[in-house]
Amino acid sequence: MSLRGPGGERSRWRWLRGLRARLALAISVILVAALGTAFVATYRGTGTQVRNQIDEDLRTDAQLVDSRLPLLRAKPGEIAEAAEEYLDERALFPLSARLFMVRIRGAGNISNLPDLSTAEGDPRLDRDVAGPRRESDESRALRTADLGFSTVRVNDEPLRLYFVQVTRGGRAVAEIGVGESAASVARAQSGVARTFLVAGTVTLLAAIALGFAFATRLSRPLRRMAGTAARVSAGDLSQRIGSTGPQDEVRVLADAFDRMLDRLENAFARQRGFVADASHELRTPLTVIRGQLEVLARQTDVTPDDVRHVDEVVRTEVVRMERLVEDLLLLARADEGELVRPAPLDLAPFVTELFDALTLTADRTFELSDVPPGRLLADEDRIAQVVRNLARNAVEHTGPGGLVRLTVRSLGQGRLEFALEDDGPGIPEEQRDRVFDRFHRTDTARARRTGGAGLGLAIARAIVEAHGGRIYADSSPEGGARVAFALPGFRAAGKRAAKEQAAKS
Repeated sequence: MSLRGPGGERSRWRWLRGLRARLALAISVILVAALGTAFVATYRGTGTQVRNQIDEDLRTDAQLVDSRLPLLRAKPGEIAEAAEEYLDERALFPLSARLFMVRIRGAGNISNLPDLSTAEGDPRLDRDVAGPRRESDESRALRTADLGFSTVRVNDEPLRLYFVQVTRGGRAVAEIGVGESAASVARAQSGVARTFLVAGTVTLLAAIALGFAFATRLSRPLRRMAGTAARVSAGDLSQRIGSTGPQDEVRVLADAFDRMLDRLENAFARQRGFVADASHELRTPLTVIRGQLEVLARQTDVTPDDVRHVDEVVRTEVVRMERLVEDLLLLARADEGELVRPAPLDLAPFVTELFDALTLTADRTFELSDVPPGRLLADEDRIAQVVRNLARNAVEHTGPGGLVRLTVRSLGQGRLEFALEDDGPGIPEEQRDRVFDRFHRTDTARARRTGGAGLGLAIARAIVEAHGGRIYADSSPEGGARVAFALPGFRAAGKRAAKEQAAKS
């Protein structure tokens, strides 16, 4: 008794649904169609060629009979004598036909086949049989065949006939007919069929084997890709295909798949780091809140001052968590591409109002460069948020009275640069590429004092990149930090508009 279930049957035939089997099957179908077309063309062409050769031989035989047969010069009363001469001399004719017939008008037929002779006085007629002869359908078909070429069956064998009219003195006196077996047509076509059957079978089997081998080689990168995808799905994001074959479509697909895995691995690494850092940042205020509440709960003589102190600490930590959650939501929106809504804005009024607001935030020396007149296609609120984040970062890294400079300049080709410069300690060169990462801090102690989570510059980069721009860090002329970002979509004002803007300022 077999224990194989439906699943076993499916797995046994699963390879037939694979790419290799389908490619081999497709090659086989194409080859069968090509061989079939070639067979039909060769089969018919061979039959036509042999048949044309038979027709040409019959036409030549008819012309030879016409030139040599003395019967056509005899009178009707001399038919018997002419028939004897015909039969005696026929062996001397270099003919290929096996049937000869002369249908003489008004005198009957003369043929090398006795059943077809009807001429009166023919000595071969009724030689052994007394009484009237019975005519067969085959004889009737031979005697009544039309002029030109035709085919009849005699003794289950095809016979090709050719009858031509003979004229003497402008008058039709007889019809000469010759016939030859057409079995050679069938024999030639049968030979073609046997040859194609043997050669086609060998060719088809070889094509299936070669097609399967070719499909196996072609699908090898795809199988590696499937295995890699399975291991990636299991959690191993370090897997790669690493195709080294020719630069064909499969290689292009494998390389694109590897690049996708690179981005996927990096994205997962950033996500894991982001989740870990976010958990850590949220754990700190929650721990503080929990500790304060536990201390308050253990005290037996709680005073109003104790309650106010715990209330202040809890409120501070709640505000910190709210700010952290808002920043995380903002970064999530940036990842989804829903962060900015650009609209044209007048650059000079926008920068002036923003700078005036910055000067009220801290006891620092703020400076503003000349602002080029023009319009910028950007999200006004988000660009203001970037400038405020950079300014807050500059304020945190400078002491009272320190320098914070905002410069705005055109870079040409429709690009505009905002830069915040300070005279603080600056950013170490090895950290300039990392300062825009989420939760990155150059000074952990200062971040703890200010309550920062290390998301300000990350948010700034997300907003700038959402505008199609670029953000970067460098050193200021004073030795401090210079953080700048360049945006596309700037359209400088004309000379007249620039003069009007200068007059207003």
